[in-house]
Amino acid sequence: MREFVISKNDSGQRVDKFIAKACPELPHSLMYKSIRNKNIKLNRRRCEISTRLSEGDVLQIYLPDDVFGKSGDDIFLSAPASLNIVYEDENILLADKKCGLVVHEDNSTTVDTLINRIKRYLYDKHEYDPKKEASFAPSLCNRLDRNTSGIVICAKNAESLRILNEKIKKREIHKNYLCAVVGTPPKQEDTITAYLEKNERTNKVVISDKKTENNKTIITKYKVLNSRNGLSLLDITLITGRTHQIRAHMAYIGCPVLGDGKYGDNRINKKYGVTVQALHSYKLTFDFTSEAGCLEYLNHREFLTKSPWFADKFFSDENESKK
Repeated sequence: MREFVISKNDSGQRVDKFIAKACPELPHSLMYKSIRNKNIKLNRRRCEISTRLSEGDVLQIYLPDDVFGKSGDDIFLSAPASLNIVYEDENILLADKKCGLVVHEDNSTTVDTLINRIKRYLYDKHEYDPKKEASFAPSLCNRLDRNTSGIVICAKNAESLRILNEKIKKREIHKNYLCAVVGTPPKQEDTITAYLEKNERTNKVVISDKKTENNKTIITKYKVLNSRNGLSLLDITLITGRTHQIRAHMAYIGCPVLGDGKYGDNRINKKYGVTVQALHSYKLTFDFTSEAGCLEYLNHREFLTKSPWFADKFFSDENESKK
């Protein structure tokens, strides 16, 4: 038998959604059967699948412990707590992800991920303990490719997660990227549109100038900040946010991201001695046009990282003067 006292982070969820998160090893078919047979009760009374939970409710699951399986909630403790924090308060954490670090577990099942580092960091600060949380864990609101560096948003509680996901969907949070590309774009500043289709098998996207049933519209805004030695430094704003959008869209217009082995040219990458993609999410701006609840204080705030390595290496006046 297991019993859960519903916290603020857990409130507002449907009974079945909460149980699926709190007891991930419990088969869904057994869960639904147990609700129908009154083996799962809310405040010692019968409940429905769609019943909404309130803070202070007590949910009882009258099933033997062996049906719940083993929990892997503490696996994050094996990850390092090392983080480059851009900003943190009681609701959110903005981390500057380094190149080469994955945001979530991937096919390699590595424990050293950005989210596990954040969980470990918050655990060491006594701000997160999975044993005290039935269904919520600190969660990332955006993601970056393994070899893209820059700002990733983490929600530290359920209310912040809900608000941030809504604001991202409504495009009330703006992300700017710096990237070094090969060559010079046709215009100094432009907003370009194309269509992207992802191949799940190859984990690669194809860009086209024609709309089909299978592709999605992508809109990318860029501005050339500097051009030197066959390279250009761009400031890019994503109007849409699709898989590999910047990398594929820049390659499509003839200016691949330097160091990108998937959409670029490895012969050129080798010429410049670059083995990782020169792409960095450097700026995050909160621009709420609707109510933001507990995050209202973030409205109109802007957060920046330090200048990325490729801007200093290829475009700084100091390095140019040493030649």
